[in-house]
Amino acid sequence: MPREMKAYLRNHGFAFSKKACDFAVGLMRKENPSTKKEEKIDAWSKEQVDEMLKRHNITLENNVGYNATYIANMLQSDLYKQGIPDEAHLAISIKCIIDDIDASPRLVFKKWITHMDDSGIPIEWADLI
Repeated sequence: MPREMKAYLRNHGFAFSKKACDFAVGLMRKENPSTKKEEKIDAWSKEQVDEMLKRHNITLENNVGYNATYIANMLQSDLYKQGIPDEAHLAISIKCIIDDIDASPRLVFKKWITHMDDSGIPIEWADLI
């Protein structure tokens, strides 16, 4: 394990910090339905995600760091307005993932690390500390 990764984990555990979330979300893309071209997503901030959850009376029990912000943006990139039709269902989906009874709060971050490794995208841990 790289020294910088150990330092990150000592500071944040297996959870997204703001810097890690910004990095991960910055890599997200979705297809523009009108042009059929890949585009960066219009990322939501932690404050925007928290406000959306509040609007729909959703309280997260197991959110750590910026995990819910990462999940919201990942769902926006992959499923929003397709498999997830509206904001209310998006908020419920975030809760289902974050508060999954048989999943550790560490799972979201660990899946991202695995995805990055599988995609051949290096994580510059020193930049995330």
